[in-house]
Amino acid sequence: MKTALTPLSRARFAPRARASLTSRSVLAASVLLALAGCSLAPLDATPPITVPAAWKSAAPQAGWISADTARDWQAGRWWTPFNDPQLDALMARVDIGNQNLALAVANVRQAQALLRQQQAQLWPTVGASGSEQRSGGEDRASTSTASLGLNVSWAPDLWGRLGDAARAQGAGVQASQADLAGARLSAQGSLAQAYFTLRELDAEAALLQDIIAGYERSARITQNRYDAGIAARTDTLQAQSTLDGARASLTALQLNRALSEHAIALLVGEAPAGFTLAPATCVDQVPVAPAGVPSELLLRRPDIASAERSVSAANARIGVARAAYFPQITLTGSLGASGSHLGDLISAPSLLWSLGLSLAQYVFDGGARTAAVDQAIAAHEGATATYRQTALSAMKDVEDQLARLTALAAQQERTRAAAQAAQRIEQQMLNRYQSGLSAYTDVVTAQASSLGARRSVMQLQLQRQQAAVSLMQALGGGWQAPWGAVDAATSPR
Repeated sequence: MKTALTPLSRARFAPRARASLTSRSVLAASVLLALAGCSLAPLDATPPITVPAAWKSAAPQAGWISADTARDWQAGRWWTPFNDPQLDALMARVDIGNQNLALAVANVRQAQALLRQQQAQLWPTVGASGSEQRSGGEDRASTSTASLGLNVSWAPDLWGRLGDAARAQGAGVQASQADLAGARLSAQGSLAQAYFTLRELDAEAALLQDIIAGYERSARITQNRYDAGIAARTDTLQAQSTLDGARASLTALQLNRALSEHAIALLVGEAPAGFTLAPATCVDQVPVAPAGVPSELLLRRPDIASAERSVSAANARIGVARAAYFPQITLTGSLGASGSHLGDLISAPSLLWSLGLSLAQYVFDGGARTAAVDQAIAAHEGATATYRQTALSAMKDVEDQLARLTALAAQQERTRAAAQAAQRIEQQMLNRYQSGLSAYTDVVTAQASSLGARRSVMQLQLQRQQAAVSLMQALGGGWQAPWGAVDAATSPR
């Protein structure tokens, strides 16, 4: 049940009564203005998070990055340490063509528009009206009436309901900006992953083409030995089988390359049919990504910033829910004039004015307001838990990638040494076979071992590059958050 106080209005008051009412109205309005802007929300503070002083898997390294590279990171160009011009050119196309990024940009604009709508409720609404009407008939003279009016209505934000709602929406804008940064970082990271996969496939394809050329020579040698009656028929069959297997592997690589190229086309916003990347040499470089410190991580990662802003928005909504316990007051005023036609309104207006105040308050709501406050508090607790979990997950991501980089670097070195030994063994087995000192099965075994080891070196190189990309993403890409600056448009008071 809701009670309301009907606005008081009178026309053509006596001068003394008019002055008395005006002075009281001014006094009441002054008091309301003084009260407006109060907030019933709890003190807005970022929830504390316990962070370690250094990473477990790798301590921060002084001087890990140059001043020029640091500036690139500040500008969001976190991929530049890979020193790949083709990757730089593709990254520039992400902002232009990626549709997931365009969706995030649209979400930011929508949130900003909602904020402006929310802020507009803090201001009075002013309306104007005007009319002129002429009437008559066969048995009476025609008459004219005209009127002009100006109406003003304002609900002062005595208990901070509107202000807290605007603050919540302002935090929502900042969260959407962080989501946009996260979408951009995700698209860039996916592009880097797909690009390095494609270049690794190019390198494997080049290796397989060399291997196939060698297998073809081995097949000819084996066929010549068979024709000369030196080798068995099984030797030629094994040589041909090894050659066909390598050719099949090359076909599979070409398919995987096409799929990676299609993925890159999607990320830059182009149809796969019109997008092509020519084969190129793989950039055999894995930059030493920054270990950073946890406090810097919390400032860089967009998802953490978004979660923190969601906590702030939930905090403001507690104030909105609490404000429902208090009455809503609305001030109204109007000024109008009427006459027989519009000319009378200008020369000799007949003015009518009114001032009013209305008050509305719930007397009984069955506990709905209490439940709304409890729901807002629970939502704030949930947002806080999400924020802390996001930060913990971010720290885990960093530790995972640091551990991967350390292990992969050691694994690649050992695999490279094994590949070099396998290549020497392959050549020795081939020489022994040509000398009649070993069976061809020994050659096939050595060839398979050598090829597998050499491909493993390339795949480990790809995994190291992908781990470096993932680490840079886990550290927030070095992206500077625009929501870190004070923005009056998103910080209503």
